[in-house]
Amino acid sequence: MESSLYAQLDAWVNQHFDEEVRFLQALVRVPTDTPPGNNAPHAERTAELLHAMGLEAQKLPVPPEMAQAAGLQSVTNLLVRRRFGPGRTVLLNAHGDVVPPGEGWTHDPYGAEIADGKLYGRAAAVSKCDFATYTFALRALEAIAKPTQGSVELLFTYDEEFGGELGPALLLNNGTIKPDLMVAAGFSYQVITAHNGCLQLEVTVHGKMAHAAIPDSGVDALQAAVQLLTALFAQNAVLKHVRSEVVGITHPYLNVGMIEGGTNTNVVPGRVSFKLDRRMIPEEDPAQVEADLRTLIAQTAAQCPGISVDVKRILLARAMRPLPGNGPLVQALQNHAQAVFGVAVPALGTPLYTDVRLFSEAGIPGVIYGAGPRTVLESNAKRADEHIVLEDLRRATQVMARTLADLLML
Repeated sequence: MESSLYAQLDAWVNQHFDEEVRFLQALVRVPTDTPPGNNAPHAERTAELLHAMGLEAQKLPVPPEMAQAAGLQSVTNLLVRRRFGPGRTVLLNAHGDVVPPGEGWTHDPYGAEIADGKLYGRAAAVSKCDFATYTFALRALEAIAKPTQGSVELLFTYDEEFGGELGPALLLNNGTIKPDLMVAAGFSYQVITAHNGCLQLEVTVHGKMAHAAIPDSGVDALQAAVQLLTALFAQNAVLKHVRSEVVGITHPYLNVGMIEGGTNTNVVPGRVSFKLDRRMIPEEDPAQVEADLRTLIAQTAAQCPGISVDVKRILLARAMRPLPGNGPLVQALQNHAQAVFGVAVPALGTPLYTDVRLFSEAGIPGVIYGAGPRTVLESNAKRADEHIVLEDLRRATQVMARTLADLLML
């Protein structure tokens, strides 16, 4: 394709970049903390902003009972379809839900403040920035390339933090979306073609409550939980020797992120629960991983007289594996990212998990690419002072516009 077209796409993005930044600021200023997951208002605001640009978003509300059963208050997915003619459909997916901001911020997490070339706010980097990346890449494509074949779809969803079952999974299963290729929100300096899986379990330990003055009259659930946690954490020493062959992914890992229980300081706790997160490399069998964990928990609990344990699966996210058809997409993104950013952009795996796996499971080739730094750590995603470097946003938008032109016009 002529380099002059790429230059024109780049120039369009530059000319409209202030508008793109304002769009992202408006998105950041509407909270989408999940939990509690009241995300329909953000979808409504996004649809308004898209309408003002001439992009009509189909609102796809999730039935309230389904959202609430998943632990969310409200979810409305958004789908923008732009059909230019016969040919492949490329879907771009970003999620608006995000974990609550937590403590330690020096900028308002919903202020979308700009300082030193960075835009600060919860979800600025993961992944409301790619609402902007994908929207303005599509607009540049329509304004400059004027394709006559293929389609582009923007899909904005709101339950990635809960596994994507009410977003991509629901829309794939009911046939609302059937893309040939897809790109999901990511960072700018790598094209992700594979990622870890994730199993999350809630373990509840039941003992018998008693007054702390007569502890022998009860059964301490916390002490039993400590034995369980010790046995579980001991697995990490073993898991470090289970290596993945996917570049960018190392080994499995087990983390316990939440613990709660007991009723008072002077009461022997009769119930303690904790939630564990087991990251699985692509080579692992999720069913076997879960079976092994349940066996370990049961065997350890059996050594604690008077203790019973309930285990509930919270989430099972399978690993994303590369599919053969993603070659043209990977090549286009790598070529244009290197041209725009001036550095080689590798294709590799990531230890994160995302709802892109749902497309992979449906046989749809896809990758993860968008606006952001080299690592999650650099962006402060899921931490205080999350931010996006605006120059990364600008250049990632140019990369996506160029890539769409390649995919639809070649």
